[in-house]
Amino acid sequence: MARSASPLPVAPWRRLLAVGAEGLASGTPLMVGSKLLQGWLTASGVPLALIGLIPLAELPYTLKLFWAPLLDRWPIPWPDRRRGWILVLQLLLVAVIAAMALLRPGTDPASLTAVGVAALALAICSATQDIVVDAYRTDLLPDAERGPGAAAASLGYRAAMLAVGAGGFLLADRYGWPVAFLAAAALVAAVIPFTLSAPKLRPVAHQVSSLRQAVLGPAREFLRRAGPNRSWMLLLLVLLYRWPDGLLSAMAIPFLKLQGFSEAQIGLVQGGWAIAATMVGTVLGGALFAWLGMNRSLWLFALAGAIGNLSYWALARFGGGFAGLITAVSLENISGGMVGAVFIALLMSLCNPRFSATQYALFSGVYAMSRSLLSAPAGVVAERIGWPGFFLFTAAAAIPGFLLLARLAPWGEAEARGAFDPSRDAT
Repeated sequence: MARSASPLPVAPWRRLLAVGAEGLASGTPLMVGSKLLQGWLTASGVPLALIGLIPLAELPYTLKLFWAPLLDRWPIPWPDRRRGWILVLQLLLVAVIAAMALLRPGTDPASLTAVGVAALALAICSATQDIVVDAYRTDLLPDAERGPGAAAASLGYRAAMLAVGAGGFLLADRYGWPVAFLAAAALVAAVIPFTLSAPKLRPVAHQVSSLRQAVLGPAREFLRRAGPNRSWMLLLLVLLYRWPDGLLSAMAIPFLKLQGFSEAQIGLVQGGWAIAATMVGTVLGGALFAWLGMNRSLWLFALAGAIGNLSYWALARFGGGFAGLITAVSLENISGGMVGAVFIALLMSLCNPRFSATQYALFSGVYAMSRSLLSAPAGVVAERIGWPGFFLFTAAAAIPGFLLLARLAPWGEAEARGAFDPSRDAT
């Protein structure tokens, strides 16, 4: 795998704190633009058909790959080439979220237009921040800290989900929706001091010097570094490693509902309990990664993910009531947290610091296809073969990933062999 730029001599906990804080800043605007805004629109009597259009404003999260090269080409040099953009975008996010508190949602065209414009502006700023936060984390962390760093970033992200998804609604219930939005803006603002004091990146040699180089260079550099025989296998690994998770996620709620669990039971378990279990799995995954290394973590965590999927097979085959539900959701989300931690570390390892903004966006876009295109037939498969057979299928979907790991990340080696030039630093 590719190595990160040599870090400046700072304590590891400072790097982990920095990426955790930026994870919080990434998760907050996403939750504001989805859960919090949807809640306000529903409470304001906006028709469901119009509320259902809000996800269209989140297209920037899918399309961010197309402007990621601009951030590699034109970095803001202070405080460093990544934190300069992070600082600007966090200031913009604070302003946009605070301005949303001034909205007055209603059914008239003017108010709906204002809501749509605000949601789109929020998504553009948030998606762009994600690009640079991913690049900063990739450039900052040395190889040995990628697992713990991925865990810290995920924990920050999950903390934002809890703070906005739960705390925001509590504030809205007691003090009104504008206060909830102002509190979310304050949460992003609270990260700005961490951004300013975060560890500084070393300069990279051979800075991107043209837009053409920023657009074409990342793919060319990846193909050259990985080689023609391994580049396509690495992309397949990114695409397929979390495919079992995408298949299960697409059908988990319909399955639980058709099993007779109430909305309250599903909400309780899939909400707070699932998030807590994911956080446990994320911490466990980060700790084990530091001990096992990249290759063995990829193998063992994928195996844990398959076992988590099989817990749903057991629930479908044998039942178990609410206790069975708790067990299945716990195993799924603990293993999912472990898989998520090692997967972020994998994506970071594939990037060159010179092009990390664009390359990380590219790899995450490839992964996104496994949750959209490859997981789209999940409902058809479940209807055709039934729930027990479907969950066995989701576990079997891990097999292609294991076959790729056998070639790219042998169990007996600490890092994937031959994927990249091990002598590369930040050039």
